[in-house]
Amino acid sequence: MRVVVQRSKDARVEVEGRTVGEIRHGLVLLVGIRHEDSVEDIRWMADKLVNLRIFEDEDGKMNRSLLEIGGQILSISQFTLYGDCRKGRRPNFMAAARPEHAEPLYEQFNELLRGHGVDVQTGRFGAMMDVKLTNWGPVTLVIDSESR
Repeated sequence: MRVVVQRSKDARVEVEGRTVGEIRHGLVLLVGIRHEDSVEDIRWMADKLVNLRIFEDEDGKMNRSLLEIGGQILSISQFTLYGDCRKGRRPNFMAAARPEHAEPLYEQFNELLRGHGVDVQTGRFGAMMDVKLTNWGPVTLVIDSESR
């Protein structure tokens, strides 16, 4: 599982011109799932993300977690995170999980995040989406469950 994490002041996702998910402040997650990913991967990732200390404290240091600041999450499924661009000019997406494997894990991942008491908004799995955000910092991290 690979997640691009962006600390955000505000964000929203639109499908066919309609807003389907929106947050005020917190994290925007671009979520990629591969064939080998399991419930253990999504559990580890959910716990990592809600406790990741990337929000500033009163001294301006990244020392607070999403849980500590009461932030929200906008979670967007994105199979293109597993695009392999090493050969040729067109990405190969063979490492990305097929929808029948990825969608249930993605939905369960979002439920695990909600289980931590976080308001989680989402896009629509498999849809063409427009994601708009104000990257706060900017702060952007890539977290991969394979390296845990």
